[in-house]
Amino acid sequence: MKYIPYILLCAFGLQACTMEVKKEEKKNPYTDDYTNISSLSHRHEWNAANVHDPSCVKVGDTYYVYATGAYFTPPNINFMDDTIHIGKLPIRSSKDLVNWKFEGWVFDQTPAEALEYVKKVNGGHAADNMWAPFIRQVGDEFRLYYSVSFFGSNASYIGMATAKSPLGPWENKGEVVKTTRESKMNAIDPSVITDHKTGKDWMMYGSFFGGLYCMELDPETGLALTAGDEGHLIARLENGHQRVIEAPEIVYNEEQDMYYLFVSYDSLFSFYNIRVGRSKIPTGPFLDYFGNDMVDTKDNYPILTHSYMFNNHPGWNGNAHNAVLNDDGKYYVMHQGRLAPENLALQMHVREIKWLSNGWPVLSPERYNIIDNHKEIKAEELAGSWEVIVLDDIPDKKLYAEGGWVYKPEAFNLSEEAKWSEDGKIEVKKSGNIVSYELKKETLYLVDENKNKIECAVFRGWDWELENETILFSGILPNGRGIWGKKVTSVK
Repeated sequence: MKYIPYILLCAFGLQACTMEVKKEEKKNPYTDDYTNISSLSHRHEWNAANVHDPSCVKVGDTYYVYATGAYFTPPNINFMDDTIHIGKLPIRSSKDLVNWKFEGWVFDQTPAEALEYVKKVNGGHAADNMWAPFIRQVGDEFRLYYSVSFFGSNASYIGMATAKSPLGPWENKGEVVKTTRESKMNAIDPSVITDHKTGKDWMMYGSFFGGLYCMELDPETGLALTAGDEGHLIARLENGHQRVIEAPEIVYNEEQDMYYLFVSYDSLFSFYNIRVGRSKIPTGPFLDYFGNDMVDTKDNYPILTHSYMFNNHPGWNGNAHNAVLNDDGKYYVMHQGRLAPENLALQMHVREIKWLSNGWPVLSPERYNIIDNHKEIKAEELAGSWEVIVLDDIPDKKLYAEGGWVYKPEAFNLSEEAKWSEDGKIEVKKSGNIVSYELKKETLYLVDENKNKIECAVFRGWDWELENETILFSGILPNGRGIWGKKVTSVK
């Protein structure tokens, strides 16, 4: 062996120390347009793609998401693979809420009892699919609630299956509640919670027809406490056959000592959006941001998501039907998002939930990604260029031509560029009529032209459009509309 002189080793070491170290450039963990990997044979590359109506449970250090079997099938690409049997209700797992592994399906096929029932009460027409699963763990048992229905009909069935593992195998336990064409309500979209004081279990459910309902379950079995019970009304919209309210998701926040009922408004293909009400007890009444009972009002506020478009992106529609995860006191919302312009490709959006001092939740303007977000935000960091979006209702009648979707700016809540000066002034045209800002500890206050102070959560996050870390804020305007903002930092 030849020995290298010590002085040469030192020289080599010095050269290595003086060489420029290239930092690994951080990018988005996946692309939003997954057309090239959309076929079934690429399912292990989908990550968060093809997730519709998610529900989540955390077991140990692993998150499991269950969803409706909805798939993007672009033209000129053969989606099917004859070697793969497509099951019902796909499952994914993740260690970090960002990178998702495809684990298979809950069922090989739709339970026969549910299929036979829907066909019988729906004029001989069979169910389209299995929809909107809801997962919860009770002791060492996993209970998965599922929906079987015919699209556009309230001939529907909610059943339940159990397993000892989040990946199954699953044993079908049968009916929880079912409805017919003549029912007021629609037996789909279940969500279950336990009253932290009484120990009673309650299931929220319903979609489109007649509003949302709450019924009591047997804690021992997870099925209906009383056979044939349909529960009581907790939320609805006037002209329910024209305006959609669906997908109830109920969660208890111990710090607020409140039950929060998240609901979805409007068409899942376009202006799907999330709203929320709250109650001291899980059976309601649920009151909105202005104190209105969700049973009695036409619209409820605040608006937490809606169709939106930041610069450098084609935009997102269909941002609703959400799950809420309480991860040891940190809350996340998960919902589908439809990628413009076609609104056919589906991505699961995971967003942090922040809670304002008045107890109302707001959602991050950007999807969750792994960053070091513990560094305190200082006032001097806020000066610079921002994009701000007001989440408002969009009149859908102007955006359809001959029944089809039209891609144009009016289909989105668009971002508006704003300049934030070091002295707290904001130069912006119209976004909430905001004229100035002030940072107090970890809270951002925006001030509008009427001198209203608007509390916003401010935090570090990931800019998915520019692929770098940034500062975000999320709040609620005096009129109940959400307001989102991100600081625009150029990539170096």
